[in-house]
Amino acid sequence: TREFGQRCLIARRLIERGVRFVQLFTKNQYWDHHGGIVSALPASCRKVDQPAAALVKDLKQRGLLDTTIVHWGGEMGRLPVIQNEANIGRDHNTYGFTMWVAGGGFRAGTYGETDEFGHHAVENTVNHYDYHATLLRLFGIDAQELTYEQNGREQSLIDGQPASVVEGLLA
Repeated sequence: TREFGQRCLIARRLIERGVRFVQLFTKNQYWDHHGGIVSALPASCRKVDQPAAALVKDLKQRGLLDTTIVHWGGEMGRLPVIQNEANIGRDHNTYGFTMWVAGGGFRAGTYGETDEFGHHAVENTVNHYDYHATLLRLFGIDAQELTYEQNGREQSLIDGQPASVVEGLLA
């Protein structure tokens, strides 16, 4: 909690001073629970839950949350089935996963739903391209127009896909 809390405090102070983009990471890779999930997942949550909530609360109290997007998530979720019975864990799942966001033009509440097992998204599914298009809209950038060069090749966050802004996520 202390390590991530300090990072959240620094992030808030940077935002207060007008820094436009701040990215936080945890100190190490303690979210990859292929094994030891029974004890490791609660321990991981204890390290970040209170600091992350305090960051959002601090931004709101200071009138900064409406102009700041706080995004928590990764590129995948976890399968709802047990892997490695000797050292219980779960493998990656790209068909059903969770991200949470606050502020910056996002609507409060839950959007989307998985099947009864948490394996596949079944309602209001959002793919990575549409999520990127939605974020970019809130940044004031057209996802179809944003490109950058990497290794001599023009690329974009939506990779030429027909990405759409997910209006249901917007306030």
